[in-house]
Formats: sequence, C-alpha cells, structure tokens
Amino acid sequence: MNRNIKAINILLILGLFLLLPKISLAFEFEIKPVNPMMTIPFILLLLAIAFIPLINLHFWEKFYPVISIILGLIAVYYYLAILKNPFRMAATGMEYFGFISLIGSLFVVSGGININIKKEGTPLFNVFLLGMGSILANIIGTTGASMVLIRPFIKINKHRIRPYHIVFFIFLISNIGGMLTPIGDPPLFIGYLKGIPFFWIFDKVVFIWLLEVVIVLLIFYVIDKTCNKNAELAWVNNNEKLPLITGSHNIIFLLMIIIAVFLPEIIREVIMIVAALLSYFTTNNEIHRRNEFNFRPINEVAILFAGIFATMVPALDWLDLNAAKFGLTRPDQFFWITGVLSSFLDNTPTYLSFLTTSFGLHGLNVENINHMYAMLGLLDADELKNLVMAHDSGALPVTASSWHYIQAISASAVMFGAMTYIGNGPNFMVKSIAEHSKINMPSFMGYMLKYSIPILIPIFVLVWLLFFY
Repeated sequence: MNRNIKAINILLILGLFLLLPKISLAFEFEIKPVNPMMTIPFILLLLAIAFIPLINLHFWEKFYPVISIILGLIAVYYYLAILKNPFRMAATGMEYFGFISLIGSLFVVSGGININIKKEGTPLFNVFLLGMGSILANIIGTTGASMVLIRPFIKINKHRIRPYHIVFFIFLISNIGGMLTPIGDPPLFIGYLKGIPFFWIFDKVVFIWLLEVVIVLLIFYVIDKTCNKNAELAWVNNNEKLPLITGSHNIIFLLMIIIAVFLPEIIREVIMIVAALLSYFTTNNEIHRRNEFNFRPINEVAILFAGIFATMVPALDWLDLNAAKFGLTRPDQFFWITGVLSSFLDNTPTYLSFLTTSFGLHGLNVENINHMYAMLGLLDADELKNLVMAHDSGALPVTASSWHYIQAISASAVMFGAMTYIGNGPNFMVKSIAEHSKINMPSFMGYMLKYSIPILIPIFVLVWLLFFY
C-alpha cells in the first residue's frame, strides 16, 4: 500500500509539471533588459547552499525547501508582474520539467538495477571503474552513467569509503567524462541541434579529454593508495551468489530514456516518465532494498533546483544581453568565461550565450547552417571565399581555424561543471545518494576549497596552455 501511495504522489507531482504553462511552446518570448539587482536572489541561494549547512545543518535540512521556494518565487513574481514577460519564465519552467524528468527517470530506473561487482574497491580497480565510467558517460550521458554506477561504486568501497571517492566520481563520470559526444552532456547536445555534426566534437576534444581523464585518474590513484595504505581490508561480498546484474529488464527502460532525449518536448518527458513508472512497478522490492533506494535524494534535488532554475533566469538574461560587451576576442577568453560561469550557472544556456556571441563576433548567425559550417572549418575554399566577400567588415575574419572558438566553449562548458555541486545536474544527485549512504560529504565551499580548486584548476590551466593559449 505504501508503495502505491508513493507512486500516486509521483504521478500527481509529474501531472502538475505537465500542466506548466505550455504557452512557452506556442509563443515566442523575448529577452527583456533586467534589473541587475534581480540577480541577488540567485546569489543568496548560492550563499545559502554554501554556508547555512556549515552554520546549522539541522536548520538547513528542515528549511531548505522554504528558502529555495521563496527566493524562486521572487524571480517568478518579477517576470510575471513587473517585467511582464511570463513566456520567458514559462520556458524556464519547461526546461526545469525536462531537467527533472531526465534526472528523476534515470534515478528511478537505475535504482532498479543492482550491479553486483564481485571484487573489492582497491585503488587500481577504482581507477579502472572510474575510467570505464568516463567512457560510458559518452554513451548514456553523464547523468545516466552516474546513476547506474554510483551505488556499486559505493558498495565495493564500503569498507574504506571516504569523501574523496565520491568527489572524484563527480569529477570524472558526472562531468569530464562526457566531453566526447552530444549525448555526453546537455551543452553538447544543444550544439548538435544547432548543426554541429555528431562526431565533430570528438575529433576536436579527444586529446583534451584523454589528458584530463588520465591526470585526474593518476591523482586519484595516488590519493587512494596513500590514504588507505595502512587500512585493514575487510571487504565482504554479501551478495556473492547473485548474478552480476539483477533487474536487467530495466536496461530496456534506460534505453527508452536515452532515445527519448532526441525526441521533441513533452513527448520526450512523457516517455521518460512512463519508463520510470514501468521500472518502479516491475522491479522487485528486494532489488530496491539492496540498492537502499528511496526518493529522498531526488526530492532534495527537485526542490533546490526549482529555486536555482527560477533565480537563475535574470542572471542568464543579463548575460545574454551583455555578453558581447565583455571584450572577448580570443578562444582562450571564451574558454575561461564560459567555464567560470558554467560552474555556477546552468552550463547549457551559458554555452549557448557564448556560442552565439562568438558567431556575432565574426559577423555570423548561429542559426544559419552555412555560417555554422564556416565556423567549424567545414566549407571548402570557394564557399569560404564567397562568405568572406559578404562578410561584415567590422567583424573578425572567418578563417579555417575559427573552430577553436567552438572547441574552447564546448570543452569548458563540460569540464568546469565539475567545479561545484550545482555545476551539472548529476553532481548534487550523486552527493545526495552518497549522504544517504552515510558518507560525510564536504560542504559546498569545502568541495571547492579542498578538492575542485586545488585539483582541477591546475589541470584546466594546463589545458588552456596546451590547446588555447
């Protein structure tokens, strides 16, 4: 009965999201100038996520829904009542619906797949698993790979798990790993929809990906080997008689979700929700018990990101209207500005804003497929010559190496997502699942100061020097 009640609640919540103002699909919206002061709710929400748990964890656990919803409603009120731009906020509501449908459906389906790895989590085997997960992230996405692998990763390291295990999982599988294909991370999928060929990004970032993955894995191996060199291994596989995978029928639902990513809005989300419901009702309770599955992690992510999505709109609109004024002229500048903002803002609209800006800098339109091919270096000499003849004389020249701008924006939007818990969708979900497994994860600021800044920034500087400087 309790299981059915939970399912009914899920249906009611998802039904409400389906009733979001679908007018955003039928009407064009314009981005209107916003008061810079309206970025304050977003800043306050970031500060709340970063510092309130440090000051009073019990208060945060009890009142974070109130804080997130109130700050989000301030932004909603501004767009509806003051800016008179409801369609803009409605479009963001649909984006949030798509985000939570993807995250939620993958969470439910992966919760029905029990992977019984019959090997302990030694430093070397952890490196192997993280490396394989970084490859898998390009096939089923960073979110899909994270949801499928986080529970078995925790399980095989149960006797020696420490926060850094989860942090490096976020670095690699939830972010950097998904740099090679449009399926890997949402910004790259947007680029694919704009006309960037499916395998173009692979060709341009594969060496960046390989360099980062190898360095991060080496750092992890040294840390894991050092921190556990005196640990007594007491690993026991209590499920040794079980097959490698139970609940394998959920792989079908996982594939449904991945395929749905390429379908139009609403149809896409409906398929994802149906896949999640079918998975939930067809999965044996014993599998959910072994996975310690419940809805608390997805509830926390849904509530916090509702506030983040709403409060982020003024910041994104201000960025969209002012990005061209930043004085950006070189690929390395786009690399850093796209990356830094992607660490705190949704990396998909940040990617799109600076992709558009880079095209405008060259007197091109990102919506024009010939202009796209010109920036990608895919036009032959005659076609490029004709485009240059019609080129805006006040813009930067389009050359055979203009693709470096797209390379820089694409790579940084993905890799900088690892800098914070909110830099990419699966980050916070992995954190919540880990905390539900009694792992004492670092705070928002602790994650940055202890891990992402000292470990990732030097690697990003190296990438900048080798590929973009």
